[in-house]
Amino acid sequence: MAENEPTAAPPLPTPAAPALTPSADGAAGAAPALRGGGHGADLHREQVLFDLHLVSDSSGETVNTVARAVLAQFDGVDAREHVWSLVRSPAQLEKVIQSIEAHPGLVMYTLALSELRERLEEACRRLKVPCVPVLDQITDIVSGYLGVSVSRRPGRRHMLDQEYFARIDAMHFALIHDDGQSLWDIDDADVILVGVSRSSKTPTAIYLANRGVKAANVPLVPGQPLPDEVESATRPFIVGLTTSPERLVQIRRNRLLSLNQPDDGEYIDIDAVRTEVIAARRLFERKGWPVIDVTRRSIEETAAAIYQMYLRHLGES
Repeated sequence: MAENEPTAAPPLPTPAAPALTPSADGAAGAAPALRGGGHGADLHREQVLFDLHLVSDSSGETVNTVARAVLAQFDGVDAREHVWSLVRSPAQLEKVIQSIEAHPGLVMYTLALSELRERLEEACRRLKVPCVPVLDQITDIVSGYLGVSVSRRPGRRHMLDQEYFARIDAMHFALIHDDGQSLWDIDDADVILVGVSRSSKTPTAIYLANRGVKAANVPLVPGQPLPDEVESATRPFIVGLTTSPERLVQIRRNRLLSLNQPDDGEYIDIDAVRTEVIAARRLFERKGWPVIDVTRRSIEETAAAIYQMYLRHLGES
């Protein structure tokens, strides 16, 4: 069974695994064990159990992913996992080293600060345990190929933090500006998606938010004008989404069935829907907005296309 180190009050590092629960010996244990591949493994072979220390100055996702990929190559191997994330100071690292002393085993790490790297490697040499900087080889290869030196500045971590919080902000923006809501500050959007009902506006906005793009979406309602706030928006990049009437009718009918609502009326009438789609296309042409037909596109493909268009728009502005 894998174990994670107990959490401690700042500035001690906190384990990456969620919902730690005490085990019988008092140590916290919640993360799943890292196990070998098992393809064609001999069921009678004795399991090899060892301690694996994963140390990171960020979330720990990278070093954990590498560890799992490596252990998948071995049959009959089970690692008792000690995960340390957000290790960013000498005091925090000393807590990690104490754990390595108590449970000697393989150490894998991603640390940017040379001071921390050198201290960890020195401690591992003293304890005679292997210490592996999982990204060093690939970064050295890339550095040699490009002829550019590797920068191990802590600022790289802060850049990642900024990207993370930008995605969180974008996700919040997309949720409160879904389906024409909160129009009063829609000019703060990076992208506005406009389209008829059930043209994949909401999921596309969510995918864009995951790239850090603040995306609002506004529905086109038959017989109603475009909201004034969208008409007057000057900052956002506006994209029209369209689809085939036949596909739209199918999606809308399935939606009504899922809501146990009657599947009749103009909402799914093919002639009315065709008129609705034509009116939307004419609006997009009149406004000069780029248009994406989502009929045969997945949400991911639609979002990727819009993201590339948005980047080109930024480069031209």
